[in-house]
Amino acid sequence: MTTDRAFTPLDRLLTEAQRALDTVFGNPPARRPNPAGDTPDVVLEPDARRHAAGLMRINHVGEVCAQGLYFGQAAVARDPSTRAHLLEAAQEETDHLGWCADRLRELDSRPSLFNPLWYAGSYAIGTLAGLRGDGWNLGFVVETERQVEAHLDEHLETLPPADQRSREILKVMKIDEARHADHAEHAGARILPAPIPAVMALASRAMKTIAYRL
Repeated sequence: MTTDRAFTPLDRLLTEAQRALDTVFGNPPARRPNPAGDTPDVVLEPDARRHAAGLMRINHVGEVCAQGLYFGQAAVARDPSTRAHLLEAAQEETDHLGWCADRLRELDSRPSLFNPLWYAGSYAIGTLAGLRGDGWNLGFVVETERQVEAHLDEHLETLPPADQRSREILKVMKIDEARHADHAEHAGARILPAPIPAVMALASRAMKTIAYRL
C-alpha cells in the first residue's frame, strides 16, 4: 500500500525552477498536433517573412508570459479546483508555445532574447494576483485572455496573406484563449478594478514592440 508523498517547500521550489527552465530554455512538446498540419508552406518574400516571424515571436512571448502567469498563480492558489483550472490552461499554453516555436524555426527565426525576463515578470505578477485570493486569480486569467484574443485578431489580419501555416496556428490559439476566459468567468472570476486592465494593456504594448524585433 502506498501513500501520496507530501511535497516540501524545496520540492515545490525545484518544480517551479524546472517549469521555468523548460519554458524559457527548453522545447516542451505539444500534446496536440500542430494545427498547421498539412497546410502547404510557401516561400515568402524577405520582408513578408521577417514580418511573419516578428508576429510569431510576439505570440511565442505571449505563451512564455502565460506560462509564467499561470504557474505563479497556481503556486499560491488556495482552492484545489482553481489550481487545477490554472494548470490545465497552462498545459494548453504549452501546446501554443510548441506550435509557435515550430513556426519560428520554419521562418528561419528565433524566440525573443528577453524570454527569461518576460517569464520572471509574469510569474511575479501571477504570484501577487494569487495571493489576493482565487477570485483575483481568475480575474487576471479573464483579462489576460481577452487581451490576447484581441491581439490574435490583429495578427490574423496583418499576417502576410500567403502565410497560411501561421494563420492556422493562431486560429486554434484564439479558440483556446476564449475558452480559458469563459471557464474562469464561470468559476467565479472577479472584475478587475479599472486601472489594472489599462496597465496590463500598456505592458502588453511594450512587450509586443520589443518582441517583434528582439
